Order: sequence, then structure tokens, then C-alpha cells
Amino acid sequence: MSSVLVTGASGMMAMYLTSALLKKKHKVFAVDSKSNEFIGTDPNYTFTQCEITDKDTIVDILKGNQIDCVVHLANTVDNDLDQYITDIELKRAKATDKFIYAAARDAGVKDFILASSTVVYGLQKGREPIRETTSEKGNSNYSDLKLLSEKLMQKEFKKGDTTPVIMRIAPVYTSEYTQNLVDRVYDPKDDVAFIFNEGDYGFKFCCVFNVVDFINAIIAGPQGRYEGIYNICDTRLTTAKEIVDYEREHRRIGAVVQRSPNMGFTISKGKAKTDYRYFDPGNTFMNWNYDNTKAQRISPFRWNLSNTK
Repeated sequence: MSSVLVTGASGMMAMYLTSALLKKKHKVFAVDSKSNEFIGTDPNYTFTQCEITDKDTIVDILKGNQIDCVVHLANTVDNDLDQYITDIELKRAKATDKFIYAAARDAGVKDFILASSTVVYGLQKGREPIRETTSEKGNSNYSDLKLLSEKLMQKEFKKGDTTPVIMRIAPVYTSEYTQNLVDRVYDPKDDVAFIFNEGDYGFKFCCVFNVVDFINAIIAGPQGRYEGIYNICDTRLTTAKEIVDYEREHRRIGAVVQRSPNMGFTISKGKAKTDYRYFDPGNTFMNWNYDNTKAQRISPFRWNLSNTK
């Protein structure tokens, strides 16, 4: 079994991951500024409450415990960041990444898995699926934060034997957490859900269980085999109509209005730069089709909105 350090350990993705790791009898070292429900429940779970910027504490964990794999989930929005990504968060993430990459390399960590985001691709036109080789056109503070994290990681791990794995994760959801889905079909100004025409257009999202399966597969696989960047997302698009039907089934939305794609919307480019949650309906028909073919060679990506319970 492996020893795994999970940062941002009290965030949503990390909690699902921790549950899976402990079931497989891995030893989990967890760090977060907030406590969580796993503390004191399993002898294989060691929790340290500290800020992710606490260099001395985190370096000591890496030095003293023969960590096989680091799963770096801190500095993702579901863990440590609010929906507004400011210069403060950018500086904090950069400082954290610099020391934790170097410490992992020096400690002989075998695999380092970084949670990045598909926001680094920005807005893409055309019909070709967005692959890992597609140019990055992100134009927000969060895309800048994640792209810098990727670059710092790749630079640091050119030295040493640590294998870098970058997960570019599409907006996540579970059966209970569907905010990222709802953002695509909800107008906060008018307080109403909407679809264009019949709602047969779609977006790529990622069930959290697909992230967990992928990480488990990296940990279980031969060290060094899976280096690189991977799109982590559901295999097929989720249509606007499917989102609306799903939320209606769970009684989380009321009336839904039908709109024309040509109708005007009030947008805020300034807000889009800093607000991770902001979605401009005018971008609905851009290319949101991320290709996860490369990642499917490692994990089956069997989860989607229809089988997530």
C-alpha cells in the first residue's frame, strides 16, 4: 500500500478521495486549515491542521514519512478559494507551489498529482475536441493561477525522479453538488432557469468519482508510466436539457423559460476576470468538448449525470 499526502484535505474532492484511499488501505497524510470528519476514525489517517502556506510543517511531513504520492488539491476553488480569485490568492498559490514541489522532489516522492483546471484552455472555437495539446487561451485570474502552477511543477520536476501528473479537471459535480451545472442554465439577474431553443447543446463536466478513479489508477500504476497532462472529464457532453431535467427531478429548480440565443445579455468582463463562477451565456455555443481519450487509457471514466447517485 502507498503513503499519500493530500493537500486541501477538507475540500469536497479530497473528502471523496480520502474515503476511497482508506478503503484500499492506503496510508493518508492530510493537511488543511479546516478540520474534517475523518479525524480520529481510522489509524491510517493522519491529519495536520495548518495553512497550506505553512512551509515548515508541510516540509516536515514530507521529510519524515516516506510519502509515495502527493495529491495537491489545495488552491482549488472547492477547497481553499472563494469564487473571487484576487491577486492575494495568486501570490499565495505561487509561494505554496514553489516550496511544495521542491520539498516533494527532495523527499523522493514518486508521483506528484496536481489538480489543475480546464479553465486554462479559455474560450475555444471550432468543432475539434479540445485535447491536451490545444493552446491555452485562459483569460481569468483562476486560469493564470492554474497555468502557473503547471509550469512551476514541470520546471521543478525536470530535476530528480518525481513523476509529475497534471489533471485538467472540468467543472465538477456530485448528485448533491450541482452548482457548476446550474450555472450554465440559470440567470441570477432574473432569478430563473433557462434553455436556448430545445436545450440540445451541451458542456463537459466531471463527476467527482471520475477524478477519484483516475487518481487511484495513478497511485496503483507503475511509477513514472503516466507522466504528463490529462483532461479529466466525463466522456460525453451533458446537455442543457439534461441539467434542467435532473434539477427538476430533485426539486432544486422551478420554472424554466425558453430563450432565443440571439437575445441580448448583460455581461461583465471585469467580473469574468476575477469571479470563478461567472458564466457569460453569450459563450454557450463555444467549444466545451474536452477530449479525455488519453486519460481513458488509465481509468474507465464510467461516471456521468445519469448514474451518479
